[in-house]
Amino acid sequence: MSSSVSNSVFAELRFWLMVTLSTGLPIGIYAVLLVKHAISPRNVLLLGLALIAVAGLDVYFLQSLALLAKDTPSLSDDWVFTSQVSVALYLLPAMFGGVGVNVISHVLVRHLAEAERRFTREHPESRS
Repeated sequence: MSSSVSNSVFAELRFWLMVTLSTGLPIGIYAVLLVKHAISPRNVLLLGLALIAVAGLDVYFLQSLALLAKDTPSLSDDWVFTSQVSVALYLLPAMFGGVGVNVISHVLVRHLAEAERRFTREHPESRS
């Protein structure tokens, strides 16, 4: 075939990279969190940022694959990427992004609570 367009998006390397990245990295992150008995707030913050990055990359890949699917002759590509089924594909990145934001907000809330306690100890005259 002389066309530069692949017959299917599912034959594209970036599709399989997206699948590998969006499943492997979060599973690895969750495994680290389950195995570690103690983890620093900085590392928790980095893991939350990694989950958000995975979500962003997934959305980027899904968008580019949807555009590519329009140019392929495969009907399954059209059905998956350009129909309402594509909404389901965005649930996984939405979940990872949501968990990442929640992890980051947890670290920030704990830091702020500790900073307030330190301030109260260091400035007892400012208590109301």
